[in-house]
Amino acid sequence: MLTLVLVVILAALIFEFINGFHDTANSIATVVATKVLSPGKAVMLAAGMNLIGAFWGTAVAKTIASGLIDTEVVMVTSQVILCALAGGITWNLITWYWGLPSSSSHALIGGLCGAALSAAHNDWAALIWSKIGDGGWTSNKGLLWKVVVPMISSPIAGFTLGVLILGLLYALIWGLGRIGGKLGRLARPRWVNAIFGKAQLASAAYMGFAHGSNDAQKTMGIIALTIFGAQAAGTLDNLPAWAAFLHPDGGEQDIDKWIVFTCAIVMAAGTAAGGWKIIKTLGHKMVKLQPIDGFAAETASATILVTAAHFGMPVSTTHSISTAIMGVGFGKNPRALKITVIERIIWAWILTIPAAGGIAYLLFRLMEAFGWT
Repeated sequence: MLTLVLVVILAALIFEFINGFHDTANSIATVVATKVLSPGKAVMLAAGMNLIGAFWGTAVAKTIASGLIDTEVVMVTSQVILCALAGGITWNLITWYWGLPSSSSHALIGGLCGAALSAAHNDWAALIWSKIGDGGWTSNKGLLWKVVVPMISSPIAGFTLGVLILGLLYALIWGLGRIGGKLGRLARPRWVNAIFGKAQLASAAYMGFAHGSNDAQKTMGIIALTIFGAQAAGTLDNLPAWAAFLHPDGGEQDIDKWIVFTCAIVMAAGTAAGGWKIIKTLGHKMVKLQPIDGFAAETASATILVTAAHFGMPVSTTHSISTAIMGVGFGKNPRALKITVIERIIWAWILTIPAAGGIAYLLFRLMEAFGWT
């Protein structure tokens, strides 16, 4: 059984690596599309900021570890986690192959729910739908508060914030143009592109940090959930000396430091590997971007991600940056948006949770049929 736990942890780290290169586009698509940075430099910036962001709190990890599956109804075994990861990884690779910016977060959550439901023999009580605590948003648990609400609100917020930030920047430029003189020169297109070309370095770094702070924590939660399940099953009672690090230092409210460090490193490595097909879809196909547009989109998306991470919500980086880019495009010219590309992206969003969940559900049933559970 210890071997299986280690296999699951390895699978979780593979998911984290794939998450890194699958979602690289989310961090750097705009800064590459605006030609502020070359793809290589942008990837290195994103990887470095992912690494820093991954150490910034564990609220999202705790949500994944103890806020979605009711362990009193279904035992979250290593087999359940393995099927959940396989479902998420399979869907990520499918959407990566087709260049669709689907959500790795929702693929993981869908896989986890599908595998748990299969293990519970279709008892929907295995999934925590809603549990309201006394401490406000940070203590609320369940799919409603931690998945459904942010899944709906974050795209709306991304779109709206993208429009608002671009509108404020355009108003500022217009005001400088009206003033005239030396300040008025700053409103000229050449100066605007030069200024926001520099500013976009900061917004791209902010986006990379936000991506790391939210996405890296999801795999931390999966590994912690695996260890909690193994501990409950007695697998960790008599660990050999070399595996002593697996024994959790605290309860379900603690994510061990080795988990945080390992996930941070692996995600940064995955980000460095890149994901150019999705960059092309996000950065070029939806709408043509200038540095000011990239700055607005990245700032809007990163703000949403950092806020969500604070409240322990596993928000989709893909959804927030995609809708922020849509909002910026709409703010520039509603007709500039390429509706057919947007439709493909939205379909990928809609299908992600049920598709990854369905794959995980069937994989667990297959394991049961072969007596591997």
